Amino acid sequence: MHAVTLIGGPTALLELGGVRLLVDPTFDPPGDHPVGGGRVLTKTAGPALTPAELGPVDAVLLSHDQHPDNLDVAGRALLADVPLVLTTEVAAQRLGGAARALAVGETVAVGDVQVTGVPARHGPPGAEELAGPVTGFVLSGGGLPTVYVSGDNAALECVDDVARAFPRIDVAVLFAGAARTALFDRAPLTLTADGVVEAVRRLGHPRLVVVHVDQWAHFSEGRDDVVGALVVAGLADRLVDTPAGQRVELD
Repeated sequence: MHAVTLIGGPTALLELGGVRLLVDPTFDPPGDHPVGGGRVLTKTAGPALTPAELGPVDAVLLSHDQHPDNLDVAGRALLADVPLVLTTEVAAQRLGGAARALAVGETVAVGDVQVTGVPARHGPPGAEELAGPVTGFVLSGGGLPTVYVSGDNAALECVDDVARAFPRIDVAVLFAGAARTALFDRAPLTLTADGVVEAVRRLGHPRLVVVHVDQWAHFSEGRDDVVGALVVAGLADRLVDTPAGQRVELD
């Protein structure tokens, strides 16, 4: 049995073949998070579940550690109780402990799940210099659905790379919300609603789980924007209904 539980922002619990994988843990209450240069990111709502309500976690899939909307204070505290954190090289160096770098194309086994690092770019071309590196993940294994977790990716070229490497994606967990800040003249740092539609097409029309569309003020689009774009494109049937805090089966 396979399932997903949305917790808020980018945070979701994936269950595949008995393995429990937590994506980008954010569990702080609402409030401001300084990000340097006098700028803050504002969290507008708390999580649907607390870490204590999650149950055991086999590994964290951390797209990056440098932004509080992907790893906040409570999320960092949770990492101490997790046996493995798969993330970027620089994040693994900064975090230490159970954090391990997962390079693009590298695969690590977590129980029966094979976790492979895939490309992601957090904004327009050249974004890495200011936004920092980000990674995505593909989860696969015998008898399991193949699941793509995009991380904070705004580049459809990265989606194309995933589609070439993994011709069959059964479920796509896409970070959307068209996050915008003062960086890059407010260019989107994650997928827009139209970008989600295009990603679904390029991935061969997998089932879709949308995250990173709520709880932070710099997300310029919400779930309704994504749903509307899917309806216009005739792809609304691909969207998995995932009420926050509720475990939804993916079988």
